[in-house]
Amino acid sequence: MSQSTVIPRNRRMILPGFDPLVQPIISSEILQPLSKASLQLDFISSAFAHPVEWKVEPIFADSFQADVLGHHGVIKAAVFVALVQRPAGVHVVFTRRASHLYDHAGQISFPGGRIESTDTDAIAAAIRETHEEIGVAPEFIDIIGTQPSFLTSTRFTMKPVIGAIRPGFTISPDRTEVAEVFEVPLSVLMDTGVHRLHQASLPGGGHRYYFSITWKSYFIWGATAALIRNFYHYLAAAQSKLA
Repeated sequence: MSQSTVIPRNRRMILPGFDPLVQPIISSEILQPLSKASLQLDFISSAFAHPVEWKVEPIFADSFQADVLGHHGVIKAAVFVALVQRPAGVHVVFTRRASHLYDHAGQISFPGGRIESTDTDAIAAAIRETHEEIGVAPEFIDIIGTQPSFLTSTRFTMKPVIGAIRPGFTISPDRTEVAEVFEVPLSVLMDTGVHRLHQASLPGGGHRYYFSITWKSYFIWGATAALIRNFYHYLAAAQSKLA
């Protein structure tokens, strides 16, 4: 960890300044559905092996420029979008962060964390963090590809690393960081009919927009939801070009 990214022990917990559960929902476009074939691991792997032209989520187009703009004073992080084949289809692994953490406490997120100086790249960081946070050993992980980094409101840049977890893996969460590990069907996450766009009024004036996805008792929002929305855009473009 570089000196510039050390978190002081007396740092205050970062809160969004509003309750994300109750902010008004505004209209957003329901986009074309993905076919069942486009939600299979073989298709997803092919889509990243043969990249197609596509556009990021337009509402957050500026935030998805983190890789090219070179923002200063940010903490670079990588997250692992872990795909697991289940009898009913592909599922995605999520964590619920421990409530005492300074950054994004209690929120739903992908396994991951900051990119350390000892990591060779974002992929190495995502694999390491996944092992440390939820106990999935690296030998069970097959990397599929990466997507554009997202600049969060808390000044992190999140690099999504897409991959599959092979059968035989075990989950052993680090309880100091992770309160819960669970899975959501990819078909639910890629259904834009359940994507809700919110507009929150900020305490200091102005507004913030964010997507949310509710599944059972889980409320997925903010940067995690934005990465899900972007993943949809990529698969939709691949479906149009490759299917």
